[in-house]
Amino acid sequence: MDARRNVMRVEFSSRSENESFARVAVAAFVAQLDPTVEELTEIKTAVSEAVTNAIIHGYGEREGMVTVTCTLEGDTVEIMVEDQGIGMEDVELARQPMYTSRPDLERSGMGFTIMENFVDRVEIDSRPRQGTRVRLIKQLKSRATPDD
Repeated sequence: MDARRNVMRVEFSSRSENESFARVAVAAFVAQLDPTVEELTEIKTAVSEAVTNAIIHGYGEREGMVTVTCTLEGDTVEIMVEDQGIGMEDVELARQPMYTSRPDLERSGMGFTIMENFVDRVEIDSRPRQGTRVRLIKQLKSRATPDD
């Protein structure tokens, strides 16, 4: 393993109260890179949205496990949020602002849009009945060297 690469993984029950745990765990891990307050807030918000999606849309009323893996390498933060829930039939539709698969819960349908606004790249891999993996990548500008 590269000496510059550092990895943290947490797994927890798909309960709404664990969303804040995931956000704080990732923030504490990323803090070692000394991000700006704004960068840390953006990362926490993106993680909140991804974990909430896994809990609400991935599992619905049933309980499962959510895994969050955070990798630090140089000035780049990569966060993977995975569930083994129902998956998505149409990822591109789910990415559309205001789309929600749970209108009964009065969801805003802005989760992926928010993630896309706060990180540099959002990748979604989802298969019906197999779960979803959301990969969030953010380069910390506060860590970039003048030669970047």
